[in-house]
Amino acid sequence: MKLKHFIFKLTLVILISSLCATTYAQRNRDINWTKDGTGYYEISNGDIVLVTLPKNERKTVVSRNLLTPKGTYPLNVKSFVLSADGTKALIYTNSKKVWRYETRGDYWLADISANKLIQIGKDRPASSLMFAKISPDASKVAYVSGHNLYVEDIASGAVKALTTDGTDRLINGTFDWVYEEEFDCRDGFRWSPDGTSIAYWQIDARKIKNFLMINNTDSIYPYTIPVEYPKVGQDPSACKIGIVNVSTAQTSWVKVPGDQIQNYIPRMDWIPNTSDIILQQLNREQNVSKLYVANAASGTVKNIYTETDKAWIDAAPGWQWLNNGKEFIWESEKDGWRHTYRISRDGKKEKLITKGNFDVIESSLVDEKNNTFYFMASPTNATQQYLYKTKLDGSGKLEMVTPSVLPGTHNYDISPNGIFAFHTYTNVNVMQIAEWMKMETGNPFTMEGSITNQLARVRPPKNKVEFFKIKTQDGVELDGWMKKPENFDQTKKYPVVFYVYGEPASQTVTDTYGTGYNRLYAGDMSRDGYIYISIENRGAPAPKGREFRKSIYKNIGLLNIRDQADAAKQIIEWPFVDKERVAVWGWSGGGSSTLNLMFQYPQIYKTGIAVAGISNQLTYDNIYQERYMGSPLKTTDVYLKGSPITYAKNLVGNLLYIHGTGDDNVHYQNAELLINELVKNGKVFQMMAYPNRTHSINEGAGTSEHLARTYTKFLQQNCPPGGK
Repeated sequence: MKLKHFIFKLTLVILISSLCATTYAQRNRDINWTKDGTGYYEISNGDIVLVTLPKNERKTVVSRNLLTPKGTYPLNVKSFVLSADGTKALIYTNSKKVWRYETRGDYWLADISANKLIQIGKDRPASSLMFAKISPDASKVAYVSGHNLYVEDIASGAVKALTTDGTDRLINGTFDWVYEEEFDCRDGFRWSPDGTSIAYWQIDARKIKNFLMINNTDSIYPYTIPVEYPKVGQDPSACKIGIVNVSTAQTSWVKVPGDQIQNYIPRMDWIPNTSDIILQQLNREQNVSKLYVANAASGTVKNIYTETDKAWIDAAPGWQWLNNGKEFIWESEKDGWRHTYRISRDGKKEKLITKGNFDVIESSLVDEKNNTFYFMASPTNATQQYLYKTKLDGSGKLEMVTPSVLPGTHNYDISPNGIFAFHTYTNVNVMQIAEWMKMETGNPFTMEGSITNQLARVRPPKNKVEFFKIKTQDGVELDGWMKKPENFDQTKKYPVVFYVYGEPASQTVTDTYGTGYNRLYAGDMSRDGYIYISIENRGAPAPKGREFRKSIYKNIGLLNIRDQADAAKQIIEWPFVDKERVAVWGWSGGGSSTLNLMFQYPQIYKTGIAVAGISNQLTYDNIYQERYMGSPLKTTDVYLKGSPITYAKNLVGNLLYIHGTGDDNVHYQNAELLINELVKNGKVFQMMAYPNRTHSINEGAGTSEHLARTYTKFLQQNCPPGGK
């Protein structure tokens, strides 16, 4: 139900984990820092190069020649990582998608000392290896292939299967569809700090029903594409954690309390320098979070920390350890704001680090040496993001690191030693720009490359996006943005197009470049004479406190829709808005919101374009929908009250519904359920189905262009542009 909104980032390569000796070749971070933070690695002309800061001195670490298998071309390096001792480089290449991301491919190991290149898992099928990692002592590589775990000895090339029972439904070392989609779980195994064992997830999806998508176009006879998909009310996959001995290939199972089916384990890792693992368990309703510590040797398990919430608790971002593994960093909303705590390993002591009425957006660096915690926040403007710091021991005040003269959205990738940072900046009128800076002084390496210098050369657009605030009937202040037509004449009335998402997975009102741009409009909305607007309703993941975010609990399709309509009622009374030309559109969760707005408030919205939306909340996956709507095992009333299909009989305006028949996320089933309801009630509408396209509807020649033309033609015909 989610179409995530990505802010473009300059991605150099993949980060070496600085928290433990386990080495990954796939990490979703920006800068591939050296372990000591004095420089970073990058690919340059086919070589792996070390760049030492701040002088940017460059040294080739792995040459293009070494990265060329005999008798073939140099490897096309997707990402890489160096072993802890710096003698080996693990190369990821020939990557392929698993659902959303390219998480399977081929791996090669470059032995720098021996000037030798070997393929890891060469006897496995091409592009079938996942999440390969070098062992802490750099003697082995572990990986997943075909839902089983393998370990390969680097010196001898000997391969050992650590699990042998893996199938497409009994999954070792990675995850099923719904864990990946809703918990962001992909890499499912971890080397122990001493390299003698591996902890891994096993997901048992054998009892999960298949959802059958139909391919009608690629052969004379259609065929089905099964996707194991647990819908609302259906039991989740069983989940357990195993610890496998690398020498014996024997697995012992962690005795986590509770039913393996009715509880989730979204996070797990080793505690540094120990033989213990720590894991987060969420109950099925996801409103009780328990942290367990398990000893790999004895099998003992202890609940060290429990948290409850009347709505839901999110899966943790992970653990950051302090005080030689005696304490860890933890996020919680229990005081009404998303704050960071340091908690003792036994869970008996905790200390609030970030204090005040603001949300921590994300952690940037735990600098234990200097007793400093860096994090992203924006206490006074939820559309923006800045770097702050405070004392790691909880004794400090909130200090803003980002210069206040640069309003907008900032990101910092800080070196592990806290000395350098790669700083990026954008706002609604400025495309992302970047600088290298010294954290101690806050100054860039050179003024020539500074953000300030670059800003001086930026030409602001003639027609800027404006931010505004508007209050609902409940007295809640909502953020919004608006882009007016070019050559705007305040004496005329213009059509307004609302862009909506509306659910807990994403924001639409952010001070970032691209806000105000509609990628589905084939042309220039502003030049053609449309007012384009978006409102951030309650329930969106904006940094405005727990109550703002979680008030949508059991209210998706009601509270968010009322907020949007409350704002629209006020906006259409503005003197330059034509209340007879009001349109709304959205994708995924925004498609659902569009349908609900058209059906629940037909007096406001005259035209709607809904893409890949949920028509009946009972058709979506259990992890997402049950998290935000409560258990359907008790009652399904709230699901139906929030579903567009319940109100389809109220359609009055012009509706275009668009869906891909190969959507594994929001199934095409939703389109057909909605069509039946609209037909039953005699409602005329338009429909566009894209054969075999997924949730993104971008596969196949001409698809994106056709989608844009279809969208634009419908909008222009039913909500004509221009001032009157």
